[in-house]
Amino acid sequence: MTGTYDVAVVGAGVVGSAIARELARYPRLRIALVEAQDDVGQGSSKANTAILHTGFDAVPGSLEARLVREGARLLAAYAAESGIPVEPVGALLVAWDEEQLAALPRLAEKAEANDYHATRLLGPAALYEREPHLGPGALGALHVPGESIICPWTTTLAYATQAVRHGVDLHLDARVEDVSQQDGIHVLTTSAGTLRARWLVNAAGLHADTLDARLGHRDFTVTPRRGQLIVFDKFARTLVNHILLPVPTALGKGVLVAPTVYGNVLLGPTAEDLDDKRATGSTADGLDALRAKGRRILPELLDEEVTAVYAGLRAATEHDDYRIRAHPGQAYVTVGGIRSTGLTASLAIAARVTGLLTEAGLDAGPVRELEPVRMPNLGEAFPRPYQRPELIAADPQYGTLVCHCERVSRGEIRDALASTIPPRTLDGLRRRTRARAGRCQGFYCGAAVRQLFEEARP
Repeated sequence: MTGTYDVAVVGAGVVGSAIARELARYPRLRIALVEAQDDVGQGSSKANTAILHTGFDAVPGSLEARLVREGARLLAAYAAESGIPVEPVGALLVAWDEEQLAALPRLAEKAEANDYHATRLLGPAALYEREPHLGPGALGALHVPGESIICPWTTTLAYATQAVRHGVDLHLDARVEDVSQQDGIHVLTTSAGTLRARWLVNAAGLHADTLDARLGHRDFTVTPRRGQLIVFDKFARTLVNHILLPVPTALGKGVLVAPTVYGNVLLGPTAEDLDDKRATGSTADGLDALRAKGRRILPELLDEEVTAVYAGLRAATEHDDYRIRAHPGQAYVTVGGIRSTGLTASLAIAARVTGLLTEAGLDAGPVRELEPVRMPNLGEAFPRPYQRPELIAADPQYGTLVCHCERVSRGEIRDALASTIPPRTLDGLRRRTRARAGRCQGFYCGAAVRQLFEEARP
């Protein structure tokens, strides 16, 4: 942390990592990406519903609507370039009563106002033809064909990897404990030492309001909104063809059933406003509520095995829009209130933040094109290493399975442990390879995975 950085980005979630990547396009700048935890994407970015949104139901004219619309286009292209798995499965907003059915045309009009013109109203017959396992009693649906599922782990890691390869300094385990300004320089006191930067970007997610307050602002308050989810085994995948959404409420998009790029099926999330920004545990009441809703949406899903449960916290605020603001006099930009759409909007948010910095006086210098990254494929819809004979012929370790539930090879684990941003924990290795993420949750492969992990540590 020696010397003075041009820009320090606090928070290495999907948004902070995207901002660092965007700033890496300017070779003159010295950039720091500062993260409180031991890996990138450790907060809300790792525990979400992993949907690449169209923005059809955003508030028309809002900053969020514009950035989600632009971000979806950018991320779809970036994913194709970088090998991030995306599946355009489409979504169905299912109406279960007359009030919800009456809301569907208004949602279609909202989509039109958001420049999304592909929605279509479906009657019960067309709906059940598309989703034959849907519970009885659905009255119709709004089809949104552009909604997709994506790998959130690989997305954040791709941004951060590209940033680091182009000179960004990543500081992990560096929780910001205090911030002050001395002679026009931001001085960040962190758990890993003191860091100085001329410009500061606050992308601290759940803690963005705390950092904002330390700089004298009270623009928003983050209320952690817990979302619990249930992950069902791969045998459940044939039960659902689309993302099944409820008609949204003021608390969010509600409980959905969605396939994942890993071949599982998600049920959730709950929406529980809490006081504790560390309360990521699941509760019996929360899971029971999800099962009750899931039984109505897709009854047969409840007969399938549960692979895992998890909970994430969303950075809800009292505002219905993103809080992205520049404070030129302080050489500071805050990026707050980024909810579940932040994954989709991440690249557009990064471009906007960079624009705000340069408008406020950051002399970024010449721009360059970044060398592409190619991430390991974790998606079931695309060839995995164990399915590629030519890869195995060149390196037999890709044909030696370590995690049989998820078909993870020794070669993939080796590559992850030797990557630009190697995992510091077994959970970090799981997010890079899917090892220990299957139905046995590491019961059979855990010892072998741990041995490989320990052998690679310095």
